[in-house]
Amino acid sequence: MAYDRHAPRPTIVEELVAALAPHPGGLRRWSVMRAIRKSREAVAREIPLKLESDIERTFRQFCRGDGMQASGTVLFYRPAEKAGEVWALDPAHAKTGETPPEE
Repeated sequence: MAYDRHAPRPTIVEELVAALAPHPGGLRRWSVMRAIRKSREAVAREIPLKLESDIERTFRQFCRGDGMQASGTVLFYRPAEKAGEVWALDPAHAKTGETPPEE
């Protein structure tokens, strides 16, 4: 399959939304990382060594109730009823579908 290097690439926020959208109850952190890696491999996109830390930082930046939250924008949350490190797409965002730019 030919890959266009100049084609627009999804941002990490868009990759997180794409990984979490099919799972309203959320996914474990490990499963989110695996889903993003697989989607990048499928289109022969680079997987940098610091990908997981970039994903984690982006999740926390747009996560409800996290100290790193960006200017009131909430896209993700950690479901309280789930044990372990589970990440989920905020239901309010799932309805609108708008993705803010990464900062």
